[in-house]
Amino acid sequence: MPPRAHSSPDVGYLQLIRGNPNFRRLWAATLISLLGDWFNTIALYTLVSRLTGSPLALGAIFLFKMVPLGLASPLAGVLVDRWDRRRVMIGSDLLRSVIVLGFLAIDDPSQVPILYFLTALQVVVGSVFEPARSASLPNITTPRELLTANALAAATWSVMLALGAGFGGLATQAFGERAVFLLDSATYLVSALFVARCRIPQNTDPPEAEPLWLIASRKIGEGWRYLRHVPAVGRLTLAKAGWSLGGGALVYLLALLGEAVAPQAAAAAMGLLYAVRGVGTGLGPILARRYLPHSVHWPAAMGWCILLSGAFYAALPALPWTYWVALPVLLAHTTSGANWVMTTVLLQRRSDDRFRGRVFATEWLLIMSADALSILAASLLLEREILSLRSAFVVFGSVQILCGIGWLWKVVPIERREAHRPGVDSQ
Repeated sequence: MPPRAHSSPDVGYLQLIRGNPNFRRLWAATLISLLGDWFNTIALYTLVSRLTGSPLALGAIFLFKMVPLGLASPLAGVLVDRWDRRRVMIGSDLLRSVIVLGFLAIDDPSQVPILYFLTALQVVVGSVFEPARSASLPNITTPRELLTANALAAATWSVMLALGAGFGGLATQAFGERAVFLLDSATYLVSALFVARCRIPQNTDPPEAEPLWLIASRKIGEGWRYLRHVPAVGRLTLAKAGWSLGGGALVYLLALLGEAVAPQAAAAAMGLLYAVRGVGTGLGPILARRYLPHSVHWPAAMGWCILLSGAFYAALPALPWTYWVALPVLLAHTTSGANWVMTTVLLQRRSDDRFRGRVFATEWLLIMSADALSILAASLLLEREILSLRSAFVVFGSVQILCGIGWLWKVVPIERREAHRPGVDSQ
């Protein structure tokens, strides 16, 4: 059941940054590492396309970023709930700073399997960072700060996507992939320094003497039972995955769209499209915070956001392959960004701190599974020329529309009944 609402207004963005040093440091760490991540991502896509020229090989990069992350997420959630979250994030940053240097050795088609392995290793080590960060926010913010903190964190992800992808595409085009990989390694070190200066209290279970694998299996089971027994939390873990069933393929298709828009400057065009995606996902949380301040309206808004995101993507092929295709991309990800922040805040408010890491890790498992299924389907259909690029946008945009309709049909009525139970106030 959703918790009773707070009645005080949410704090402003500048007030939060100035007045909460622990959030400020964690936010700065996220900002720096995300900038490097998006530089790295565009460089990887460009490198694989240059070495193979295969849609399936490019799709495999997306899969090696998502499948290992999804598989590692349940264990990551246990570690985040059992270990000191601050130390977990620092360790993740330091290890990733070393792993990404391995990309410097990749410069031949025969080495692409090594690139896939390093990509998987990077995301597995990083799988603990996002659940640790999301689970930490309620511990370092007040109830009045939590929505603002999440909106700012989502906007930061989006701004760094926009800047990192945009400048990453230009940097890759101008200086090559190697320079970008070196920069990404350095950003992890800077991120670790900022996290090290944070103080993050948390409510963890007392240490246990059993082997980690035994503890992990039991804790993962406890987390899943918690989601079953608290359906107000469990059903929310499906919202982002519902978007990803179509959205995973659509984000993958953007990389191919960049090549279609500007064949002679594919890295720059790809970077621009992902930058526009970042602008959209940044606008969404800001608009949601401004125009939907009461969370009683959020479940229905989430369904409409999924539906509209798919509709904008499905309409994209009606445009000529010019930079005007950026407009529906912007609109689609404005709605997806709003869906993301509303879901995250509701999960943070409804989840018990002892289970919060496992809740977000399970959500990541569902998101990554949906993403992987979607991308695998799209890359195979394109590789075998069953779908063209234009028809692929229509097909997977339609999948998203159906997921939005399903959410509005099945979940929203339940949420409305819950909201009217005695003792539950709208927010």
